[in-house]
Amino acid sequence: MEKNIPRHIGFIMDGNGRWAKMRGLPRNAGHSRGALVFKKTINWCRELGVECASFYAFSTENWKRPADEVEGIMELLRRYIKDIRASARDNIRIIILGDKTPLAEDIRADLEDIELSSRDNDGFIVGIALNYGGRAEITAACAEIARLCADKALSPDDITESLIEEYLYTSSMPPLDLVIRPSGEQRLSNFMIWQAAYAEFVFMDVLWPDFNKNDLESAIDIYAERSRRFGGL
Repeated sequence: MEKNIPRHIGFIMDGNGRWAKMRGLPRNAGHSRGALVFKKTINWCRELGVECASFYAFSTENWKRPADEVEGIMELLRRYIKDIRASARDNIRIIILGDKTPLAEDIRADLEDIELSSRDNDGFIVGIALNYGGRAEITAACAEIARLCADKALSPDDITESLIEEYLYTSSMPPLDLVIRPSGEQRLSNFMIWQAAYAEFVFMDVLWPDFNKNDLESAIDIYAERSRRFGGL
């Protein structure tokens, strides 16, 4: 019997700072190692037959972290934009999930260019959640729908779950099937809270910088064994 593979996996990349602290390294060393695992995970997902992977890279709440750590993450993003662009050339569509407005102008311009140039790629989809929060995403969608109603382009009676989903960052992605969170924490932390309504969760004790292909395969095995009834019998 063929194993049930999730079409869309969301990764909460947690544990970078703890990984670095355990080794007497600065927190940004953990973020650098975590970025390498991010690159590898894309390849592992493709090899295993997953269609789409989303990665929680920087939340709306992460701006509260020390300024030097935030700047280090942004510098790391600048370095890895080349790798993201290379991924796009490998028939991967890149979608940035989140509000890009507060990002530095050079980062924002590069990300927008990558999104535009990769929009017709159909080999795999990578979602990168930057300045992302699930509540903020739903709020932004509702605000846009409210504007359309005010302009008489929509009626309140037109508002359905499907309509709201059209205004979420994930509108062109497959439904979220599985959320994997390493590090031992067992919460969503404001990640894809709409999309995760019927997703399966797998929490793992490994820190993200140590996450490997065996961990991914184990999480997919757990997913494959679960009965997904979506409220039915």
